[in-house]
Amino acid sequence: MDDTPVIELNNITKIFGNRPDVALELLKQGCTKDEVQEKTDQVVGLKDVSLSVKKGEIFVVMGLSGSGKSTLIRHVNRLIDPTSGSIKVNSQDILGMDLEALRQFRRHDVAMVFQNFGLLPHRNVLDNVAYGLEIRGDEKTARHEIAHEWIERVGLSGYENSRPHQLSGGQQQRVGLARALAMDTSVLLMDEAFSALDPLIRSGMQEQLLELQNSLHKTILFITHDFDEAIRIGDRIAVLKDGEVVQTGRPEDIILKPANDYVLDFVRDVNRARVIRVGAILDKSQMKPCDVSVPRLTTCEDVLPLFARHEWVGVLDDGGARIGGVSAKQVIAALARHSEAVS
Repeated sequence: MDDTPVIELNNITKIFGNRPDVALELLKQGCTKDEVQEKTDQVVGLKDVSLSVKKGEIFVVMGLSGSGKSTLIRHVNRLIDPTSGSIKVNSQDILGMDLEALRQFRRHDVAMVFQNFGLLPHRNVLDNVAYGLEIRGDEKTARHEIAHEWIERVGLSGYENSRPHQLSGGQQQRVGLARALAMDTSVLLMDEAFSALDPLIRSGMQEQLLELQNSLHKTILFITHDFDEAIRIGDRIAVLKDGEVVQTGRPEDIILKPANDYVLDFVRDVNRARVIRVGAILDKSQMKPCDVSVPRLTTCEDVLPLFARHEWVGVLDDGGARIGGVSAKQVIAALARHSEAVS
C-alpha cells in the first residue's frame, strides 16, 4: 500500500427530493438533517463528506442503518450523482464523464459486490462469474478461462454447472466475489457484502477476503454496520452518522480515542488487545538493544506473551528498521486507559 489516492470524495452532499437547492442552502446556514427535512420535506443522504482511499488499502465505511453508507458507495461508480461535491477515481473526474466514458469506467476500472449477491438465477456459476466479462465484450473461451480461475480461487471448484438456488448463502456470495474479481479492476466496491451471512460463514468470508488481498492488493471500499467486521478487515475506518463523517482513522486510533459518544458506543465491548497495535503505543525513544522485535502492526494480544522472558520488545517499521520499543507496562497501561475511557 502507498499514499497514492485512488478514490477521492470531496465535500459530497446528496439531497433526495425535488427542491435540493433549497435544502442545500439551509445546510449551509447550519440546519441539521432533521431541520432540513421538517422545513423542506427533502431528505439529506450525505452532508459534506470528504474521504480519500489510498492505493491498495481496505477502507471501511461503517455506521448504523440510515447513516448514508450505502448512498456513499454508490457515488463512486455513479449509480447516484451528488447534489454537490466532486469525485475522482484514479485521478479521473467521473462526474465529468459522458455516458460512454462512464460505461467504460464501470467495465474496466471498478467492480461491485452486493449484499444480496445479485446473481442471475437462470445462469450457472460459471456464466454468473463470467457475466461482467461478457458485458465487456470478452470472447467466450477467454472469459470462461478467467471464470474457472476465480471459481477455483474462491473455493467453488466443482460447482461450475450449479445454479444459484442450489448453493448456500456463503457459496452464493463467493460467486459474487469471484464475478467482481474476474473483472480485474483496480477498485473493488463491497456494499454490506457479508451482512446477509450467518456469523460463522461471515467470518470465513472475511478471512478469505484478507487472504486474497494479500496477493491482489486491490483498493477496496467496504461498507458495513458491524464494527467488529470493520476493525477486523479495515486498514482505515470512517464512521458515519446521519450522513456525516464523525471520525476517520486506523482501527486502533478509533478505539484509543473515540471522537464522541456515538463512536464510544461502538468500541465499548471490543476486545482491545486484538485491535490495538504496538505501533500505536510504542516509545520512540526506546532504542536500546533487545533480543526480540516485532512489526509495528503486531497486536497487543500477540506481543504480551513475549514479556514472560523479555523486558522490552523492539518495534520495526514496514521496511524492517527499528523505530522504538514497548514494555509490558506500556501495553497494559494502554489497555487500561482505554478501559477507563469506555467504562
